[in-house]
Amino acid sequence: MMRTGVAELPLHTGHVPPWLANRMRKLSKIVLKLLVEEYGTKGLLERLADPVWFQAFNNLIGMDWDSSGSTTVTTGIIKEALNELDLGVKVAGGKGKKSRGTPDEIRLISEKFELNPEKYVTISRLVAKVDNVALQAGYQLYHHTFFLDEEGNWAVIQQGMNPRNKLARRYHWFNADLDKLILPHKGISGIKGSFALNTVDKDTEKFQKSLIEIAQEGKRVEKDLEVVKAIIKGYSVFYKPRDVNVKEVYRRYESLGKLELNVRALEFIKELEVKDYQTFLLIKGLGPSTLRALSLVAELIYDVKPSWRDPVTHPPDPFKYAYALGGKDRVPFRIEKGTYDDLINFLQKLSETGNKEILKVVKKISEKWKFPEEEKVPTF
Repeated sequence: MMRTGVAELPLHTGHVPPWLANRMRKLSKIVLKLLVEEYGTKGLLERLADPVWFQAFNNLIGMDWDSSGSTTVTTGIIKEALNELDLGVKVAGGKGKKSRGTPDEIRLISEKFELNPEKYVTISRLVAKVDNVALQAGYQLYHHTFFLDEEGNWAVIQQGMNPRNKLARRYHWFNADLDKLILPHKGISGIKGSFALNTVDKDTEKFQKSLIEIAQEGKRVEKDLEVVKAIIKGYSVFYKPRDVNVKEVYRRYESLGKLELNVRALEFIKELEVKDYQTFLLIKGLGPSTLRALSLVAELIYDVKPSWRDPVTHPPDPFKYAYALGGKDRVPFRIEKGTYDDLINFLQKLSETGNKEILKVVKKISEKWKFPEEEKVPTF
């Protein structure tokens, strides 16, 4: 059942027809230009990092209000627009194979803006590791878009898919303090789960430190993991956690995937004498299964617990913006080419004349308007 007030972002198939994609590009260029003129490049990045604002922009240009494809299509349209315009902000990355080209694109953009490229390549890698490893709720990242302006401000929009329920989760970042990986997100859009392995939640500094120390124990970690598995199987062992339902704790971890230690990654952590959580996460080979195994050992053997709070925010979905032009799948109504062209021409004239007072008048008229709830239906 579709929840009222939120976008669930289910997996959709299909594509955007060329006639609509071309208009999306034109409209996006005008809107992005107006935004930079009004708020600067930093102001634009702050808005892109806001899940509600991003969804509203998606609805405005005609993408489906509740589709996982809204992220990939809308960020793709924005990337094309910003990379063609000379506004002082560029975009790297994208979906699937395009995301793997992010480092090279970031280097080119950084050189153009005379910024330190490796700083932003590292940021890109780290935020991806956080949302794929440090924070686990069954979602696998497949989309990563990195926004960078000439002043060095950055934003990231990335998305993961849960293969079991076929729902997407979108992660938003903006100029986060990565020296302290605690509550680093600007916002997370999706359906809140009953739990998530969350090692970047508030009050997790002690747990982060414990993970690093445990990882450096070498063979002992493997033995500790075997002790836990033996308890689960019902064997009598010399150690048993006090006041803990071991099987219930184990099932929670196992529901997120396999629990396997990458021994080579642990060796790197020990050899490099890793001290901070950022470096720890960036170690090659430290993936979700290894972090799950280390966290299980920390909780059941050393009695140091992670947070199990799912940090998703449930922003009210700005469905009203879909009434500007309609939706690709005809929700709330079919997009009319003539109306779309009229809006593009109108905004183009406003941009050329610099007279934006009329937009403020339109805002006053529309901001209190509420759409009929019965018209908010799932798209397919």
